[in-house]
Amino acid sequence: MNTLFVAVTVTFGHLLVASLAAFAFARLQFPGRDALFIVVLSTMIIPGEVTFMPLFMVIKTLGWIDQYAALIVPPLFGAFGIFLLRQFFRDIPRDLEDAARIDGCTIPGIYWHIILPLGKAALITLGLLVFMGEWGSFLWPLVVMNYPEKQVIQVGIAGFTTTYGIYWGRVMAASAMASVPIILLFVVLQKYYVRGIAMSGIKG
Repeated sequence: MNTLFVAVTVTFGHLLVASLAAFAFARLQFPGRDALFIVVLSTMIIPGEVTFMPLFMVIKTLGWIDQYAALIVPPLFGAFGIFLLRQFFRDIPRDLEDAARIDGCTIPGIYWHIILPLGKAALITLGLLVFMGEWGSFLWPLVVMNYPEKQVIQVGIAGFTTTYGIYWGRVMAASAMASVPIILLFVVLQKYYVRGIAMSGIKG
C-alpha cells in the first residue's frame, strides 16, 4: 500500500504541476517565456547522480527523512513532463481558445475546460510513465526511508537478499506480484499511451 499511495500521489501531483507549466509555456505570452523554457529543458541533461546528494541534503535539512514527503515532493517537478505536454498543448487550435475568451472564459477556465479535456491522451501517457517510474523506484526510497513499515515494494523485494543467500522463491513471487498492476494499467490505457506519444513527442 505504501508503493501505491506514493505512486498515485506523485502521479496526480506531477500531472498538475507539469500541465500548469506546459500550459503557460504553450499558450500564454510573457517576457522571457522561451528563454525560461530552454532553462527548464536544459535540466534534462543533468544526470541524476549529480543532483542526488544536494537533494538529499535539502531533504535532511527540511526534516523529511523517514517521511512520505521525501518520496512525494521531489518527483513532482520534472522537465520531461513539461516538455511532453507543451508539445501537445501547442497543437490545440487557437480558435477554441479565442472563442472561449469571447464568451468570457478566464485563463484558468481555458486551462480547465479546454486544454485539459483535449489533452487527455497526453496526460494519460505522462501519468502512465510517471506511475511506472515511481512503482519501480528503488535507490531514492532506500536512502531516505528507514522505517520498514513505510518502505516501497522494490526495497522490500531487495530485503529477500541477505548475507546468508538469496531467497529466490520469494523474490520471484514478489516480483511477479509487483508487475501485475503495471501490466494491467498498460493494457487498459494502451491506446491512450500510443496516441499520446505519437501526438506529443515528435512534433516541434
